[in-house]
Amino acid sequence: MAAITVDFQFCFIFILLWLFSLFCLSAFFFKKPKDPQLQGCGLPPSPPSLPVIGHLHLLLSVPCYKSFQKLSSKYGPLLHLRAFNIPIVLVSSGSMANEVLRIQDLNFGSRNNGQAPIMEKSLLFGSFGFVSVPYGDYWRFMKKLLVKKLLGSHSLEQTRLLRGKELQTFRAMLFDKAAKNETVDVGKEMMKLTNNSICRMTMGRSCSEENGEAEQVRGLVTKSLSLTKKFLIASIVGQFSKLVGISLFGKEIMEVSQRYDELLEKIIKEHEENPNNGEDRDMMDVLLEVCADDNAEFKISRNQIKALFVEIFLAGTDTSAQTIQWILAELINHPEILEKLRKEIESVVGVRRLIQETDLPNLPYLQAVMKEGLRLHPHTPILVRNATEGCKIGGYYIGQNTTMMVNAYAVLRDPDSWEYPEEFQPERFMTSPLKGKEDEKAQLALNFIPFGSGRRGCLGKNLGYIFMGVAIGTMVQGFDWRINGDKVNMEETGEMTLTMAHPLKCIPVARINPASFDP
Repeated sequence: MAAITVDFQFCFIFILLWLFSLFCLSAFFFKKPKDPQLQGCGLPPSPPSLPVIGHLHLLLSVPCYKSFQKLSSKYGPLLHLRAFNIPIVLVSSGSMANEVLRIQDLNFGSRNNGQAPIMEKSLLFGSFGFVSVPYGDYWRFMKKLLVKKLLGSHSLEQTRLLRGKELQTFRAMLFDKAAKNETVDVGKEMMKLTNNSICRMTMGRSCSEENGEAEQVRGLVTKSLSLTKKFLIASIVGQFSKLVGISLFGKEIMEVSQRYDELLEKIIKEHEENPNNGEDRDMMDVLLEVCADDNAEFKISRNQIKALFVEIFLAGTDTSAQTIQWILAELINHPEILEKLRKEIESVVGVRRLIQETDLPNLPYLQAVMKEGLRLHPHTPILVRNATEGCKIGGYYIGQNTTMMVNAYAVLRDPDSWEYPEEFQPERFMTSPLKGKEDEKAQLALNFIPFGSGRRGCLGKNLGYIFMGVAIGTMVQGFDWRINGDKVNMEETGEMTLTMAHPLKCIPVARINPASFDP
């Protein structure tokens, strides 16, 4: 009996100490705002949490964007979560997302909250990168360079013929598959098209299929994306990383980084041995010139060049490829929409040639189809930002260094904003797409965020629309598509990226004779 009493007393004391520790941690990490305008603001509502780990189990769920969507539909569009003692705010409505991504854009202009230990030597998710670097001089310099030499309207026009060569290769592959009655792995072929186009635009050449170089890049992109969720959790929970089973994260990252380094070092040496000093210099030529110039506006290193190309591969290869696959699947499942799109293409392009990039502005229904595909299937369903300073959103206090997670998946399917949000209806983008909204343009920017928004929005949005437009246009104009069964399986998978659980594989049936078309 005495032993039982001792054990009970010990447990009681342990529980009291544990509760006291939590209270101290809470008092230490949540400091009351000094700004008089913020005083009196409380934290956003917080759903029930688990002891010690808080809401970490929601971050670890697969897919977390759906868990977050269910949580927000029950408790509200702005929620306060925590992983251990780390504050997180979940944003799930267009108005709240607009506050974070546009109105208070400068305060939320950084992505990394600094909780994770920085891996100085890594090209992937490391300190050399552009995407996760804090907002500042380096970020502004690299953004200006990217727009000027790669992603701006003038640059895109200059590289149009390079993309055209890859489009011709893509079309030839489809007609060859159709002639042989062979199946096309749509996602895989889209990866080839986007990857080779990106390589031509940035490095002056495509990655070789013969020596396995192209396959190596695609494999590295796939592996990198599989590590994204681990990186996100590590950056949030910091010193608690080992407790959630990601202690080997650094080793995996460095292995991928080393493989990127070997590939990019080879390409850099090719450019150094054969420098291009003309007006048609590619992105690699420009970056190497800046790297060698001691008087450049901003001094960049060889590793920063490599890290930027890693991010270009990630952002430019998989995003458009996955979205194209989703859109074609939707069109196959909605033959009446496919036929309507085909008629528009034929009325604008004619019957003597195949669709080109220059046709895209004249094809509003194709634009609507792409936007609806992006709305239902955003490649990156969770957008992450970090609060540089404490602020007020929706009447609630957001503390400094709080991780802001904008659930774009939920915003783009919010029934308060979109009519029939779960249905594929491109017509919504031919008129006012939102319910009861007078200012269509402003409200569209507010709720349509598959590319993010604000200064940290996707710089490659216009290039993405080009990739999607010519690929979808080609596959609709030139082919019918045979699948196994009546419908494509639209089951989703992925952790931080939205992919098809069952990759789209179908047989193209040529509707036209390519020899009869004008070049």
